[in-house]
Amino acid sequence: MKILMVCLGNICRSPLAEGIMQHLADKAGLDWQVDSAGTGDWHVGRAPDRRSIKAAANEGINIAKQVCRLFRVKDFDEFDLILVMDKSNLSNVLALARNNEDRKKVKMLLGDQIVPDPYYDDAQFAPIFKLIEAGCNEIIKQYA
Repeated sequence: MKILMVCLGNICRSPLAEGIMQHLADKAGLDWQVDSAGTGDWHVGRAPDRRSIKAAANEGINIAKQVCRLFRVKDFDEFDLILVMDKSNLSNVLALARNNEDRKKVKMLLGDQIVPDPYYDDAQFAPIFKLIEAGCNEIIKQYA
């Protein structure tokens, strides 16, 4: 299974989601590959936000080597499941879908709930980690 995590800038939520999902999948013995991308191109080529790196490290997950990239249409061909963090990400990704097959691959990580963007509040990174972790555990239950 190949999973792509998507948020706005690919520096806060989706790098955490990539690291968490890969960690949990590996721990469960699943042969899953996880990547992340953003719908905006402001941070392409950069590492994740230092606060995301710290939140992950505090839980024993190293995301420091990830590199921000932009979501691209060919991601629909390369991934089995595309998990977005909020409704804006959902709209942006679906706008690039070429057909129904592409659209079927796109889901919100938390179902109807959004993963709030912690960018403007340092105190939100640890709670967002836990929220994403819970969502990733649900995805593993559903798809493993």
